[in-house]
Amino acid sequence: MSLQGRVAIVTGSGGGLGRAHALFLARQGAKVVINDISHEAAERVVAEIERAGGQALAASGSVTNEAAVAAMVERVMAAWGRVDILVNNAGILRDKSFAKMSLDDFRLVVDVHLMGAAICTKAVWEIMREQRYGRVVMTTSSSGLFGNFGQANYGAAKMALVGLMQTLAIEGERYGVRVNCLAPTAATQMTHGVLSEESLERLDPTLVSPGLLALVGEDAPTRAILCAGAGHFATAHVTLSEGLYIGAGDAAGQMVAEQWPAVADRSGDIVPAYGFVQAERELASAGLPLRAAVAAR
Repeated sequence: MSLQGRVAIVTGSGGGLGRAHALFLARQGAKVVINDISHEAAERVVAEIERAGGQALAASGSVTNEAAVAAMVERVMAAWGRVDILVNNAGILRDKSFAKMSLDDFRLVVDVHLMGAAICTKAVWEIMREQRYGRVVMTTSSSGLFGNFGQANYGAAKMALVGLMQTLAIEGERYGVRVNCLAPTAATQMTHGVLSEESLERLDPTLVSPGLLALVGEDAPTRAILCAGAGHFATAHVTLSEGLYIGAGDAAGQMVAEQWPAVADRSGDIVPAYGFVQAERELASAGLPLRAAVAAR
């Protein structure tokens, strides 16, 4: 049981993918906090874990409620004294084409997915830094990574979580806190009506959850985006092409358009270690020595 003694919080785990995550982590030996907006649903999952010989706590409340999240973390610390793993799984859908979508629905989805994850992560961040150990998983989506019709709000929130992950992974590295993303494809209440029945049968949420072990275990990577569904696992990456130096002046705009194939050529793609790599490359291309570019940070 590779997570023996670890304490994990899984948001939105009263059902669907979150429940599968919670049961999986419990089978690996973790003590699991079941967070859900429904107290009854959370208690049912706690009972499942306890019947199987594991330990779990129910913590109801919305991830957008800072007071409820703070109370949850306080309760966990009082009971178990640490928080090792946070899986930001809670989410909602309000799908419509952007033309028909209200801004209220846009804000609501961003609030639950992005702000909910930020609130929960903030609540455990100092704990993880002080204990010099932590594993945080943001739930992103192919809709955010690659786009999907009718999901402008959801896609925006899910890609924003990738940006949050990228920065928190850098900030947490020296404290032993590793931050990653999981992009699941699973048959849940959120995907019924979107995918065919045959697809839903093959996309059992339990086939996604094993990927968590790679992201929250002792040897977990950091800044990884793991895509998982139907027992298949892959990684996605935000890359930077080698590009082309064109220079300044009004003619540069026309040159960028004319040289677009060279600018967008992916044969020399890299995955930058941090955001300033883009500026370093641009300044070096303009003739500023790399050492001087770095010193300008």
